[in-house]
Amino acid sequence: MNRIEIEKKLNDDRSWLLSTYQGLSDEQLLSDLTPSEHDHSNFWSALDHLAHLALIERNFAAMVRRHISGHKNPVGLTTDDSGAPRTREAIMASVHAMTEEWQLEHHGKSLQEVVALGASARAVTLQLLSELTDEQLEETLPGAPWADGTIGGVLAANADHGRMHWKWAKDAGVLEKDHH
Repeated sequence: MNRIEIEKKLNDDRSWLLSTYQGLSDEQLLSDLTPSEHDHSNFWSALDHLAHLALIERNFAAMVRRHISGHKNPVGLTTDDSGAPRTREAIMASVHAMTEEWQLEHHGKSLQEVVALGASARAVTLQLLSELTDEQLEETLPGAPWADGTIGGVLAANADHGRMHWKWAKDAGVLEKDHH
């Protein structure tokens, strides 16, 4: 993807996501929906899913920056920094623990606060996008399993990530809440 396509996708999907969440009631935003992948007794709300996007978006930008600066293992999922392979189970356990920590930190925040989290993360992505050359956008991000594995693809994947989490919230019944 070129930078115009990436920016358009990010902006279009962010606008859609904000409009979608803005149309939800407080009960729909805050009700327990999906069990945590880390601790099944903890439930995520629709707002938790929205807040989660900011964490991952910041992480993607940090991975890209590590790659650009010459880090040998910028993503760090499939192997640790010493080169030792990590099992899928170990990878997912660490990812789920990280996202749980973020969810617990931001659980119960208002829609406005969560949107601000996302805006801050998106600002990081757009700043990074402005600094990258067209050639860098086409580079493979070593170890990246997202999109086509290129830097541009990984940055654009933030848009798809938002739609995926919305689908999970919708499938868990977010739209069925708020029957007064």
